[in-house]
Amino acid sequence: MVDAAASFDGNRVAANEASARPIGAHPSRWAATASDGAGLAGYVQFCASAQYAPAQSASWVSNWATATGADMIVATLACDGRPALSLALEVVRRGPFKVARFAGGRHANGNFAAADPRFLPAVDAPAIRAMFKAIAQTRPDIDLISLERLLPDLDGVANPLAMLPGFPSPNLALAVDLDGGFDALLSRASGKRKRKKHRSQTRKFEAVGTFRRIEAGTRKEVERLLDAFFEMKEVRFAKMGIANVFGDSHVRDFFRALFTDALSEQKPPFLLHGLEVAGKLRAVTGSSRSGKRLICEFGAIADDDLAFTSPGDFLFFDNIQQACELGFDVYDFSVGDEPYKRLWCDIEVRHFEVLAPLRLKGRVLATGLRQGARAKAFIKNNPTVWKLTKMLRRKAAGQAAPAATEDDN
Repeated sequence: MVDAAASFDGNRVAANEASARPIGAHPSRWAATASDGAGLAGYVQFCASAQYAPAQSASWVSNWATATGADMIVATLACDGRPALSLALEVVRRGPFKVARFAGGRHANGNFAAADPRFLPAVDAPAIRAMFKAIAQTRPDIDLISLERLLPDLDGVANPLAMLPGFPSPNLALAVDLDGGFDALLSRASGKRKRKKHRSQTRKFEAVGTFRRIEAGTRKEVERLLDAFFEMKEVRFAKMGIANVFGDSHVRDFFRALFTDALSEQKPPFLLHGLEVAGKLRAVTGSSRSGKRLICEFGAIADDDLAFTSPGDFLFFDNIQQACELGFDVYDFSVGDEPYKRLWCDIEVRHFEVLAPLRLKGRVLATGLRQGARAKAFIKNNPTVWKLTKMLRRKAAGQAAPAATEDDN
């Protein structure tokens, strides 16, 4: 893909009329508009019949706005007055810049904006740019629209944002093809070794007490699993020498609300699983459903006396087995290329990113972000450099190399 920073010149935005002007293949039918957080009600209504990735669901966006007090803006492209495509974005400050991004920031992965697939074949790049111009008119203080970690397609429907200039995300996403069921999967992925390890782990767990896999089904269970996960991540990130993206109390409130609200649905779109051994949670995963895809959004293991048994790997084994039993086509490990994922995965997904400057300042920031993405891609795609980078981070944090790596999501 070509450079995203050249999407359109923000200096020309101010000279344009309101973005409700006719656009697209059938000029009289299309209109693009934008509104502040009050537009979330319409977004929620649109999501009732739209197609979207988990992080663009009404539940995710609404809970994020409520828990964090995010400064939201909603842009919509309509055909004959009916929504065809909608972006619910939060506005954040990055130094001297203001950036509109998907709600949740780094927590939002595999993104696909809410869309009505019936209209997407007629949506073109000028129509999407009109949505950006609507944002620029409604919020002239925004310098840049930054849309990261975009899926190339969702359930076979091409991402309309791919029509814009963009570039590959620096982080690869990995997934597992579940075709044929769990036995067929194991036959393709060192199944004999995996089963042997699973039996060995079972014996080790039984030696210290009873063990069980838990799926949170009540508010109390959600709080217990998330509290354990947050504690695990805090310890893990400190050892890795990186910032704890789950450390903010508002972010934690968001995840509690998100997973609790999901319990009220017949098929919860967000799920928590945990491995309990001798009364203590040793591993936790948080997942989302997206069509026939089960996505591991995050995971962590306890840094304790049983860490050497790889409890995260044990929980993944059971999670993937259940995903097969429930008829999912794909188990998605989401963003991040780690050895424990490679033990399972046979699908690589390359997300892409779009940067749309709305003002001259935004063009400056877009150039820096693009260069930063290239640097990250070089580091993470070079095993030697990436290993050295992680080692230096740990040294800076005063930590030795970790014994287990199942929780790097």
